[in-house]
Amino acid sequence: MDNKEFHTFRGYEIIKKNQDHLTPSMEDYLEMIYRNCQGEGYVRVNQLADQLNVKASSASKTVSKLSALGYLAYEKYGIIQLTPKGEMMGAFLLDRHDTVEVFLRYIGVQEDTVLLETELIEHYLSIDTLKNVKILNDFFTSFPEFLEKLRQFKENYCDEN
Repeated sequence: MDNKEFHTFRGYEIIKKNQDHLTPSMEDYLEMIYRNCQGEGYVRVNQLADQLNVKASSASKTVSKLSALGYLAYEKYGIIQLTPKGEMMGAFLLDRHDTVEVFLRYIGVQEDTVLLETELIEHYLSIDTLKNVKILNDFFTSFPEFLEKLRQFKENYCDEN
């Protein structure tokens, strides 16, 4: 066996957590806060909880953690706003989400599952993999004839297998 260093799935989660201190759940909160702040400049805990389908108490706890990490400006019962650090991370998280979602649509993931699939994948991609997915998305955008060839190949492949 070669000298590759393997980890369990949980091991990779721990490595990732130690790199950026954000759990997948915290990333989802920050992404949704960023989405909201693009319009009004702030969001409230109850609004965020409704959008993420969680209890307000859970949203409040996570918002407090993100605030302690420097991503948000928030005081209990007040509005939630992004700090410059939060703005930068939120923009990255939304771009990552959009990149994965576009890719999944390109490869033919069903409309009724594309959001779920995006959520399952987006938190576990490396920056390098994300960059390559973005390049592939841009390639298909620039050369739609190749996307059509992929669709035709997939149709024939599914018919044969």
